[in-house]
Amino acid sequence: MADTLQLISTVVGERVDKFIAENIEDLSRNSIISLIENGEVLVNGKTVKKNYKLKLSDAIDITIPEPVDCTAQPQNIPLDIVYEDDDLLVVNKPKGMVVHPAPGNPDGTLVNALLYHCGDSLSGINGVIRPGIVHRIDKNTSGLLIVAKNDNSHKLLAEQIKVHSFKREYEAIVCGNIKDDEGTINAPIGRHPIHRQRMAVTDNNSKNAVTHYKVLERFGDFTYVRLRLETGRTHQIRVHMAYIGKPVAGDDLYGGKPVKMFEGQCLHAKTIGFIHPNGEYMEFESKLPSYFTGFLNKIKVRYNGKI
Repeated sequence: MADTLQLISTVVGERVDKFIAENIEDLSRNSIISLIENGEVLVNGKTVKKNYKLKLSDAIDITIPEPVDCTAQPQNIPLDIVYEDDDLLVVNKPKGMVVHPAPGNPDGTLVNALLYHCGDSLSGINGVIRPGIVHRIDKNTSGLLIVAKNDNSHKLLAEQIKVHSFKREYEAIVCGNIKDDEGTINAPIGRHPIHRQRMAVTDNNSKNAVTHYKVLERFGDFTYVRLRLETGRTHQIRVHMAYIGKPVAGDDLYGGKPVKMFEGQCLHAKTIGFIHPNGEYMEFESKLPSYFTGFLNKIKVRYNGKI
């Protein structure tokens, strides 16, 4: 069955294709244009062109056709494998790569690459569209992911995430100056009441969410932070940082300042730690990618020049 989403315009004069792209991360701009041209996008019940300029409170209905083939296919895509054995592997995902196939991103995903590399050696708990995937990070977030090669490993790792014993630390550059050296954000997260592809801090149909942060360095208009997830809600770090008025730099969806050097947010999953199915605690750390260090160096130079 086709999936239908609705957005309510909060802007005036913005192109409908751009507005949809800003509010539905899993759809590429080309996919959105194709949906519009095929009459799958209605504004106030009528078809429109891609350059239609929105009015305040326009109702935008988007119908996403069901994929013809819901089985992910192997693709020879290079993987940055940090660790691998018979039970699991740890992968360093680049910014811009989607974790698993979805409408608008049918291939070229991490799952497609894993199927080529691992063959049938992936857990089947999450079905044919997400084999081996224990947890996810956003398309435009880089960093470490753990992948289960069998169902037993998957269950053991998923249980650690459930009871919050799975270590996940991120580093980010956020907008604004965080005054406290460290702190905790304890605020429930659920679907945004209007923008259904966004998450928000809300008491309605939400789940508890806890993020711990520590300031690493301040640069006036930006703060470099380390963040530790106690829970793992969708977009948790991005939502929580926006909630305290310090959105992740480059995160257009949640109000971060645009960053011309790269697309998407300046957020990297740097460290993961877990108990291996063999009972041994393992921890892995990845280097900050060039997009991150490049922006960090740029704001360091700019800030030091003001002193």
